[in-house]
Amino acid sequence: RQGSELVGWAMGRWTYEGIDLNHNFADLNTELWDAEDNDLVPHKFPNHYIPIPEYYTFANATVAPETRAVIAWMQRYPFVLSANLHGGELVVTYPFDMTRTYWKAQELTPTPDDGVFRWLATVYATANLAMASGERRRCHYDDFTRFGNIINGANWHTVAGSMNDFSYLHTNCFEITVELSCDKFPHASELPEEWENNRESLLLFMEQVHRGIKGVVRDSDTEQGIPNAIISVDGINHDVRT
Repeated sequence: RQGSELVGWAMGRWTYEGIDLNHNFADLNTELWDAEDNDLVPHKFPNHYIPIPEYYTFANATVAPETRAVIAWMQRYPFVLSANLHGGELVVTYPFDMTRTYWKAQELTPTPDDGVFRWLATVYATANLAMASGERRRCHYDDFTRFGNIINGANWHTVAGSMNDFSYLHTNCFEITVELSCDKFPHASELPEEWENNRESLLLFMEQVHRGIKGVVRDSDTEQGIPNAIISVDGINHDVRT
């Protein structure tokens, strides 16, 4: 109602209960990094499918019903690729979103699958008409064009409990964040242009689900598929499961 020119970045960010859904997922990063610092990974603490901490499951925990519903959805379906769409900037961010040095507001904090995440972010950014435009101007203060319009989330600003980090650490899903417009609240008349800016990016991003190794892990005697078989790749300290 106020119009896109009169609202700040915080408008519409919190739910009626005052919860910021963007920071509402369980912080699994801290538990993983503490375990790594104590040489517990992976023989005593997993490097993937990290369980949700008990405190987060309590009825009185500050967890929005929307967040609980999304987590249940993620646990029910074995997603492997995802993107969440934000507004207010023109950049694609990738995990980790939380800095490993807890007191730093910005710090490059890559995942063990950094190459894959950088590729996924680049695929989206290079096909996005607004990001790739030669007439592109910076939205606010940050000039993301010099980074190819992608950035490690933690190297931009730290976020504890983000959906990207949770997806990566709790499920098999690789998720990025797309900041798809300088204007967080575009006018209705501008939506067709926003759609054209992002249409090819969305299609190309979805096509990346066909990259990588696919197959079925089978029992050599019965030929039956084996659920929850752990797949490890040399040199990547993050396993996945069938």
